[in-house]
Amino acid sequence: MDAETLQTLLESVRDGSVTVSRAMETLRDLPYQDLGYARLDHHRPLRTGWPEVVLAEGKTREQVAGIVAAMRGRGHPVLVTRAAPDVYEAVAAEVPAARYHDLARCVVAPDEGTAPPEDVGLLIVTGGTADLPVAEEAAVTAELMGCQAVRVNDVGVAGLHRLLAQRERLQDARVIIVIAGMEAALASVVSGMVSAPVIAVPTSVGYGASFQGLAALLGMLNSCAPGIGVVNIDNGFGAGYLAAQICRMTTPSPDSDAAVASEESA
Repeated sequence: MDAETLQTLLESVRDGSVTVSRAMETLRDLPYQDLGYARLDHHRPLRTGWPEVVLAEGKTREQVAGIVAAMRGRGHPVLVTRAAPDVYEAVAAEVPAARYHDLARCVVAPDEGTAPPEDVGLLIVTGGTADLPVAEEAAVTAELMGCQAVRVNDVGVAGLHRLLAQRERLQDARVIIVIAGMEAALASVVSGMVSAPVIAVPTSVGYGASFQGLAALLGMLNSCAPGIGVVNIDNGFGAGYLAAQICRMTTPSPDSDAAVASEESA
C-alpha cells in the first residue's frame, strides 16, 4: 500500500464511507519493513494479537540489535529468545532499557505502555532443576503476553510425593505447562490429575539413550492420558505463547463478572 492509497483510506474513514473495522482489515496486510537481512512484519499484532518474536540463534548480534531497534516504539515490548550475554550487550547499546533474563536466555525491550500481567491460571511444572532454563523461557514469554505464571519446580515422578503435595495448585490451574526430560512421565501423571489442558514440553535433559530429548518427546506424544498437547524439544517459548493464548481466551471479562453479580443480587 503506497502513501496515496493509505491517505485515501484514512480520508474514507474520516468521511464515514469506510468503517473502522473495514479499515483495520485493510491495514493488517500492509507491507513489511525490509532491513535487507530481515523483513519485519509490524502488523502481525493486528492479525494475531502479538508481535514478532526474535530468535537470536543463527543471527549476528548486530542483526539482532538492528531488528530490536526497528521494532521498538510501536506500542509493544520486543522479546528476543535464545540470546547469549553478548547479544544482550549489543541490544542494550541500541536500547538501554532492555533487560536480560539470564536463566531464560531472553532479552526484553519494554515499551512505555507495557502493562503488568493480568490473566491468571497458568501453572508451570518442572520435573527437575535442570529443566529450569526451558521453564523460565516459557514464563518470561507468558508474562510478557499478560499471563501470570506460577512455578512449581523439581517435582518429577521419581519422588511422586513432591508432586502430590501440590495437588491443590494443580487442580486450581486453568492451563498447565509440564516440562520434563528423561522419560518425561510427569506430563501423563499431571494430566491424569487435572481437568485443565496440559502443554507438555520435552527437554534435552538426560543420559545417552535420551537422544537429546527424543525419548522425552516420544514419551509425551505416546501418553495414555488425554488432554495433553506437545510442543517441540526445549520449546519453552512455544509453550508459554500457547498458554498465554489459552489464559486470554478463558479469562472472564469484567462485563461478564458484572452481569453475574447483577443476576445474583437480583
